[in-house]
Amino acid sequence: MDYGHELVFGTFLTPAVENAERVIALAQLTEQVGLDLVTLQDHPYQPRLLDAWTLLSVIAAHTQTVKVSTNVANLPLRHPVVLARSVATLDRITGGRVELGLGAGGFLQAVAANAGPELTAGQSIAALEEAIAIIREVWTPEGGGIRLAGKHYTVSGAKRGPAPAHEVEIWLGAYKPRMLALTGRLADGWLPSSGYLPPEELAEKNKLIDEAAVAAGRDPSEVRRLYNLSGRFDGRGGFLQGPEEVWVEQLAELTLTEGMSTYILGSDDPDDIRRFADVAEGVREAVSSARSASAASASTSSAVALSSAPAAEMPSSAPARGAGGSFSVVPTPPPATKRSAVQPWDESERPTGPALDPNRTYAPHELASGQHLIQVHDHLRAELEQIRDLVEQVAAGSMGVGQARSHINTMTMRQNNWTLGVYCESYCRLVTTHHSIEDASLFPRLRRADPALAPVVNRLQEEHLVIHDVLEGVDKALVALVDGSGDINGLRAAVDLLDDVLLSHLSYEERELVEPLARLGVM
Repeated sequence: MDYGHELVFGTFLTPAVENAERVIALAQLTEQVGLDLVTLQDHPYQPRLLDAWTLLSVIAAHTQTVKVSTNVANLPLRHPVVLARSVATLDRITGGRVELGLGAGGFLQAVAANAGPELTAGQSIAALEEAIAIIREVWTPEGGGIRLAGKHYTVSGAKRGPAPAHEVEIWLGAYKPRMLALTGRLADGWLPSSGYLPPEELAEKNKLIDEAAVAAGRDPSEVRRLYNLSGRFDGRGGFLQGPEEVWVEQLAELTLTEGMSTYILGSDDPDDIRRFADVAEGVREAVSSARSASAASASTSSAVALSSAPAAEMPSSAPARGAGGSFSVVPTPPPATKRSAVQPWDESERPTGPALDPNRTYAPHELASGQHLIQVHDHLRAELEQIRDLVEQVAAGSMGVGQARSHINTMTMRQNNWTLGVYCESYCRLVTTHHSIEDASLFPRLRRADPALAPVVNRLQEEHLVIHDVLEGVDKALVALVDGSGDINGLRAAVDLLDDVLLSHLSYEERELVEPLARLGVM
């Protein structure tokens, strides 16, 4: 679900004691490259880290536009009344540039060792709920003294204020059901980290937040979805492992399918921060384009059909969809020979779409859509080569089976359920490899825009399921090699089959879709 929030991008910096000046400089760099937010971890019991609120105040004084926030504040060691006044004070001084990331205090023993309350995990959540109520009362200027009697905090006539300069949002770091329910009921934002909660688990947690929000009489869209990110621009395969284009694809996908709208990069590397600013620009363009297209589609009874002939009257298509006319994007051909004797599908039964109009011309931005699809596929082809290389390393004894299996399971094509494609709007900036984008957005639009493509789209979706099963076969072969019920030849056979079906599928998708994406991609 896309909750429609404005996109925000920021950094998650390490407040190391020995590098205070560098932390401030990285915060300034965050602002200089056009990012929106600087956040710091808050562990008051850790002497190797600078005090978060003191450092955030200095950062705010050395910047002009970026917002600042804890990520997240340790509530047990920060009394809610004092914390509320600290936030409001800094927000007023900065003209409304402060938000509050807040946590129940996960390191309970460390909290207790530093004179904090000795609470169980359940008690910490109850204390957090009481604290949120107190903080909001402090920020509310109207009314008499604050009187709230709780099990963990009792406020008896505390004066209100100061009020912050703007409506400060409270973002909760939450992972388990009770905290997620609290987030849905009371919080303005949810702030998990990809290192603890991978992207494939976001949907399940979002659902719990949404259900709690509805039960509390709230619109789920009132809860902003934030995400602390860990990734490598020089990585290969997996979530946020690759160049900027990979990050743009994956974060745009998370925005449109899971509703994530604030992305915070955990890195102290200046080059990473600069590159993340480029990612932010790409994601903004991609999401804006997709949302505009979705709004336009919803306001009409059907998408604009650029081919007026009914599907039955379409001429039969040529084997090569990119040949002829001014269409210069050349699909990648499949391998000439098969590696496996197993054939999970009959390639001769694949439907074809409408033939290319030899008189049609294509603008450069239209051609870019098909080329972008091929680039995405090339990334997946490279990952397939990695799988073959991992298998050979296992065979040579230079890598353990468990390590190889872990690598394979974190690759992009594994994470994205073996679904491929591109969702192209204005200048074709949005590229994604996720099944939900294809099923929910790309494929229905192609069907509506040109009914002759429906058989092709249906076949592609069917092949996605087959490819997923083949990948599961690779995983089973790895398990069998570990438990002794299989051998390296069985693993090689599974990878040979994977090689055949994936490369064939990618070639077929390119052959059938690169031209329609150019022809139908700009609405």
